[in-house]
Amino acid sequence: MAGLVGEFRRGWQGIGRPSPAFILGFSIACLALSTAARWILSMLRPDVYFTPYFPAVLFATALGGYRAGIGTAAAAGGFGIALNFGEAPSGFFPRLMLLAIFAVVSGLTIWGVEHYRSLTARQREISRRLIREEEYRKLIVEELQHRLKNKLSTIHAVLHQALQNQPQVWESVDHRLRALAATDELITKVDGGGCDIKDLLLSELGPYGHVRFNLNGERLFLPAKLAVSLALIFHELATNAAKYGAFSSERGVLQVSWSITDDRLRIAWDETEGPVIGAVGQPGFGTKLLQSALAPFDGKTELSFLKSGLHCTMQCRVPKT
Repeated sequence: MAGLVGEFRRGWQGIGRPSPAFILGFSIACLALSTAARWILSMLRPDVYFTPYFPAVLFATALGGYRAGIGTAAAAGGFGIALNFGEAPSGFFPRLMLLAIFAVVSGLTIWGVEHYRSLTARQREISRRLIREEEYRKLIVEELQHRLKNKLSTIHAVLHQALQNQPQVWESVDHRLRALAATDELITKVDGGGCDIKDLLLSELGPYGHVRFNLNGERLFLPAKLAVSLALIFHELATNAAKYGAFSSERGVLQVSWSITDDRLRIAWDETEGPVIGAVGQPGFGTKLLQSALAPFDGKTELSFLKSGLHCTMQCRVPKT
């Protein structure tokens, strides 16, 4: 019994085609039920010849495909012509006309059900392929993350060995490497859940010293994809600040402010007391990253190189979690 139920479920859901014997038995059962319904209806209307068989054609096609539907429709037409329940008021010719109408409607029903089954099968195959590709992508990403961690650990160990006699240099390099590792780890984590914007900034800016920056804004949870994009932007800005901006000067400070109105997030990155900014060269990869990272969130990034330091504004839409 469980096997029959499983076969019916696979056929009805379009997962697999039932056996010919099962399809034949199901079609016969549908015809029998439709004939019984016709017999009951004949007590009220003896001239109802074909209407009760429409459900049989529909269900047979849905389970067994167009061949089962055509066979059921042909058998139903024969029953409608040959079987009489009560005194039928119409003659043979009107019954043939009703048979023609039944054939047309049954044909449309079979075509519609088969077309829907084909679309469903195609969508199911696309879903299976996407699931396989997503599983493969996750495997590749996990492998790349593992290799990056190993490479960063190797670089950390090599530099520690080479700079044993230069503790001040090693301390500076060690903080930067740990910041890079923390950012990579954070990006890996937020890819699955999301994080708070303040935690994101503290993770990136913390190694430069808490006295070097000021954060102004309320707690705000960022969905995973937006958090990853902002993590990349903050890392790029902080790296540039360490090379050329506020963090490269003893007196340089950074202020990051953010606010949200409706679903629009605005972030301001202001550096002051840093080195004087000279001529700006052609945009590199980092600049292109800053300009494009928020595009999927209907956002943009604007950079202004002021005398007091870099001023960067970011605007984007925060997706609903």
